[in-house]
Amino acid sequence: MLLSYIGLIVGLGLLIFFTMRGMNIIIAAIICSVVVALTSGLNLMEAMTGPYMASFTNFFASWFLIFLLGAIFGKVMEDTKAANSIAHFVKDKFGAQRAIFAVVAACGIMTYGGVSVFIVGFTVYPIAVALFKSADLPHRFIPACLVFGGISFTMTAPGSPEIQNLIPTEHFGTTPTAGGIIGVIAAFVIMIAGGWALGKMAMKAKKRGETFSPPNALVSTSSNEVASTLEQADAEDTSKLPNPIIAMIPLALVIILLNVISNVFPITTENAVMIALFIGIIAGWTLMNKHAANYGKALTKGTDNALVAITNTCAVVGFGGVAAEVPSFQNMVDVLTSLPGLEYAGLALAVTIIAGVSGSASGGLGIALPILAPIYQTQGLDPGAMHRISALASGGLDSLPHNGYVVTTVRAICGETHARAYKPIIVVSIIVPTIVLILAVAAYTIFY
Repeated sequence: MLLSYIGLIVGLGLLIFFTMRGMNIIIAAIICSVVVALTSGLNLMEAMTGPYMASFTNFFASWFLIFLLGAIFGKVMEDTKAANSIAHFVKDKFGAQRAIFAVVAACGIMTYGGVSVFIVGFTVYPIAVALFKSADLPHRFIPACLVFGGISFTMTAPGSPEIQNLIPTEHFGTTPTAGGIIGVIAAFVIMIAGGWALGKMAMKAKKRGETFSPPNALVSTSSNEVASTLEQADAEDTSKLPNPIIAMIPLALVIILLNVISNVFPITTENAVMIALFIGIIAGWTLMNKHAANYGKALTKGTDNALVAITNTCAVVGFGGVAAEVPSFQNMVDVLTSLPGLEYAGLALAVTIIAGVSGSASGGLGIALPILAPIYQTQGLDPGAMHRISALASGGLDSLPHNGYVVTTVRAICGETHARAYKPIIVVSIIVPTIVLILAVAAYTIFY
């Protein structure tokens, strides 16, 4: 058993190390799965062709169409310049003096409307550069703004079309609005507390003498490229962008249709979100047809993005599938699911740990809920409470350094390094959501 625990810890450590070093996540997940299997005495061929591939393919089969439609919807919002219009609208309304709020708000509006976080990140970054430059705020806080606005309160809030809020519906028989008023309050507290903390940290850094100071040439995106991004943001002709109110209609349609269809009609949440996203795509192209650059390119690029995103997630889910077979993991689950009077806490802790192991909120849910949901459902717990706790728990330790979106945002989008930019991400995407999760668990335990 001791060797099994050591192997699980080493496997996780290697997964973090490899991804931070830039290794392809599919290769990294396979290597780490081999380590976990060998140290726990599993037959290697059976572990890789069985639990690994079963977890990989099951997640792909369950969620590919949603990934596909979501990615295409994101490309439509990008291709029609709707995302740029919304970003500029928020920038103009709030201005440089509220740069942090403006960047977080722009990300939040689009991600809660169903746009891929990667599309949002690349779209909002030039606006963030312009705002932070005008306010002379440290550039190193931009990644935290993008991460906080993209993958914290927006993906775990009731009614969100993000996959982290959809996966629990499959396992608890709930709808995207599950969790009641406690879920709404939890999302609101994350938004307010995280925004306040981010503002305080940035202002404190500015008072210490830090300036805009874009990243230097040692990182993948040089300071010259950041300067080019700034010039591009300043030079963009906003008169050629679609009206921001029109640009927001497809987002509103996705949110409204998802929640109306899933709550009113006898249809699965998966089908409801696919219908909502499909109508959002058609609405985007119809309303902003004159701004669309290339329909075929949007479809092709959206499909490519979907394949990359879901395959990377499946690789991590496959790693979790192997981990779930080892004695140390099973012992951990047994301990967590047998806590008397702390059933909600046990569920939260298990999902949090597994999301941290996988470095993915959706991957963590994909690994944890097939195992945990049947156990907790036999204990008479409220399905809505379990849904919201699972969603909230997936959005804490998932943001460890090896999280795919964190790595992409820090390095590929912003050209920063973890050394410069990761500390504020810890606060707004790990510490704040985890504290709110604890409060939410306490509330559900008392009132449900």
